[in-house]
Amino acid sequence: MRQHARTFHLVSIFLPRGKRRAAFALYAFCRVADDIVDRADRARCGGLEADPEVIAALADHERKLSATLAGQPDDPVFSELHRAMSAFDVPAAVLTELLDGVAMDLKPVRYETWPELAAYCEGVAASVGEMCTWVFGVQGDAQVRAVALRYARTLGLAMQLTNILRDVGEDARRGRCYLPLHDLAAFGLSAAEILDGSLVATDPRWQRFMTQQVGRARALYEAAMPGIPLLSPDAQRCAWACAIGYSGILGAVERIGFDSLRQRARLGTSARLNVLARVWRTRPVTQLRHPHPVDAGPQLEWEPAQPVQSEELVRLA
Repeated sequence: MRQHARTFHLVSIFLPRGKRRAAFALYAFCRVADDIVDRADRARCGGLEADPEVIAALADHERKLSATLAGQPDDPVFSELHRAMSAFDVPAAVLTELLDGVAMDLKPVRYETWPELAAYCEGVAASVGEMCTWVFGVQGDAQVRAVALRYARTLGLAMQLTNILRDVGEDARRGRCYLPLHDLAAFGLSAAEILDGSLVATDPRWQRFMTQQVGRARALYEAAMPGIPLLSPDAQRCAWACAIGYSGILGAVERIGFDSLRQRARLGTSARLNVLARVWRTRPVTQLRHPHPVDAGPQLEWEPAQPVQSEELVRLA
């Protein structure tokens, strides 16, 4: 956690010890799976299949999950995972969804449209939002939890899109381009320009494209935020800090002139500490009644990408 998820490691101080330990276990399970896929030497954009050793390693990770679900964890990560699942009733389906999503990176990375990319984000990130919600807990019954899970999955979607916009160049150097091809084409761009390194951040086409994509991500954060007050009061500050801190990366991308092609936007230590201070001053919300309506949740409808005609922020959600 300290090495790979500095922001979440920092904001986890807001969680009670038991929930923090379970969140770390879930993160470790997800991180190991992600690291396995990242061991592949070359891109999938070129149509190359994954190294058989990588496929075998991910299959072994899935085998360990199956053993854990049978009550027989056989390594430290899965021992902690078993403890977390037992303590917080984390459903097995959301863990297998994560592995299915991660496995998509073993194939050529190509997403024609935003809904196709969103389906990938659901697997690798919305699933994580759902896992965390089971650990964080909610104020209410199963119906309230169902609503909170939908908001949490939307937050996961926002965070994964943020990752993609932050890591465009890093992914390209590994031969991956997650940006929707239809959206790129709407601005006269192509994945080839990103993968071969010929595109520069000052290109007006890229500036307009990224303005649109950052707007989409912000719209997702806005849609997700009403779910945080549904969480247990002792977990709300952690969730707020994650959402605020991660959405702040979008501002960092803007401050480097959208040049995520050449560099990785980061929140500095002072910015992360400011998030902690801001969240610490936020009083958790105690629900005195069910949220209204209890069958609500974010309703997202996506329109086709259109070129930006001005400098205004374009939101497609």
